[in-house]
Amino acid sequence: MRTGRKLARGVAVVGAGMSRFGLFREKDSRDLFAEAFREMRESVDGGLDPREIDALYLGNFSNDYFAHQAHWAPIIADLTGLTPKPATRTEGACASSALAFREGVLAIASGLCDVVLVGGVEEMSRRTTEEIAEGLALATTPYAGKVGFTFPGVFGAVATAYFARYGAGREDLMNVTIKSHDNAPLNPKAQFPFTIRDLMTARGESLKQKGLAAPGWTSDKDFLRDPAVNPVVAWPLHLYDCCPISDGAAAMLLVAEEMAGAFTEDPIHVAGIGQGSGRGLHRSPDLTSFEATRHAAREAYAMSGLGPGDIQFCEVHDCFSIAEILHVEDLGFFRPGEGCRAIAEGATKLDGPKPINTSGGLKCKGHPVGATGISQLYEVWTQLRGKAGKRQISRGDLRVGGAHNLGGTGGTCTFTILERR
Repeated sequence: MRTGRKLARGVAVVGAGMSRFGLFREKDSRDLFAEAFREMRESVDGGLDPREIDALYLGNFSNDYFAHQAHWAPIIADLTGLTPKPATRTEGACASSALAFREGVLAIASGLCDVVLVGGVEEMSRRTTEEIAEGLALATTPYAGKVGFTFPGVFGAVATAYFARYGAGREDLMNVTIKSHDNAPLNPKAQFPFTIRDLMTARGESLKQKGLAAPGWTSDKDFLRDPAVNPVVAWPLHLYDCCPISDGAAAMLLVAEEMAGAFTEDPIHVAGIGQGSGRGLHRSPDLTSFEATRHAAREAYAMSGLGPGDIQFCEVHDCFSIAEILHVEDLGFFRPGEGCRAIAEGATKLDGPKPINTSGGLKCKGHPVGATGISQLYEVWTQLRGKAGKRQISRGDLRVGGAHNLGGTGGTCTFTILERR
């Protein structure tokens, strides 16, 4: 593989917006994207006339199935006043909008475009849990789908393999869950803005009101060990190891680097971007690592001239708690088998040396699959501009952040490095 490939033209992010994530049965994809687009326009310091936008790239996984409507890119182009500019939908399962971001970057770097709108949207809440599971399973490999391997089963198998190889256990998954729930209340757009302690207290009060004795939980882990509130979904994964069903949208404005000053005095630059592909689990030589992540990371590091130690914080694709552990290892932040120990020691907390998922992650921020990639980049952009409020990383030299987005059973992955210069 060739290394050190560079963009022929620099690209900067000059605006970003995101809807709240949650269950919004009264809203459709247009409502959700309009919310994100409005915030994006308002965030552009120098103002934005939509007529300046040369193209739209929109990530959407499966509104064809979830909402019975396809061909979303021109629908959103019409909504945002871009018609008749080119509008393209990208699909890479949960990495759909990260692919939209990548295509937007490449369109500008090639010289084809100067200003590009990228985004993602998904509406899932109008379907039952069973229907959502069936729809998401369309992103597994044909073999996995035929044998009934839904995503909790896939990542349950991954967790089992990791436990067997490295001696980890349920406590390590709990550490990820507790950390994510600690960050989420600091994010006003999060679907589940509750700590585990909040949930434990609320459940205890509910039991008292029903005249029932509280189980005597004294810690977050006591609560998570209780199968009555945290049942098994696909062993060893329990309910609180899994991300929720979500609706939401996110949008970003990309411009050629030399033009960024016309839009903002505080642009965030694309330092490196990589994409990888991976095989199904039945053909994977190692269930404790994702080859697509490792490839995407190598590309992004080579393009940026940076390494894992230079990434000061990162949003990673924690669709299940075990996924976060694997990803921080595959990205090179920790050695294989040592991610769980680093998390247990607090390295990935908001005030730790390598904050991970300051937004609350997919686990608590929410996971409207087509919007997730851009929402991760939105968090990195927000942190680098010092606009993250109560969840703002406190170090004064914050300059480099990453966003890792995985699609399917590891078939698609992107890793993007953003930098404030």
